[in-house]
Amino acid sequence: MNFHNEVYQVLSEITEMLIAKNQKYGNSAIEPLGIFSDLSPEEGLKVRIDDKLKRIKNGSLDNDDEDVINDLIGYLVLLKILHKKDHPNEALKKGAEKKKQRELLSQIMTADQKDRLYDNYEKEKWDFFD
Repeated sequence: MNFHNEVYQVLSEITEMLIAKNQKYGNSAIEPLGIFSDLSPEEGLKVRIDDKLKRIKNGSLDNDDEDVINDLIGYLVLLKILHKKDHPNEALKKGAEKKKQRELLSQIMTADQKDRLYDNYEKEKWDFFD
């Protein structure tokens, strides 16, 4: 099996697990009831992630019948989903900041400096221009 197929297979397993757990428990990780805990959804997920990391550190990968790695990946995916919900415009802001930086540089640089910078970008694919 090639790398792409392996990645697809693993991510498919994680997707199926997350959907099954969401159907079983509802959206409790991202929208907790908050009866016994005042933790934010993000803090709650971080506690769960810490718990899974502790189990891995203590050697439970060999001893547990629970799939700690899949659970950890699942919690990280949920954290990513939560982060995107909480920061929907973050990518737009970064793009606007880079555009503003390019405009400012364009105003203060000579044509020769711009050419050299562009040549370096082509060679190194600087993140600044992405």
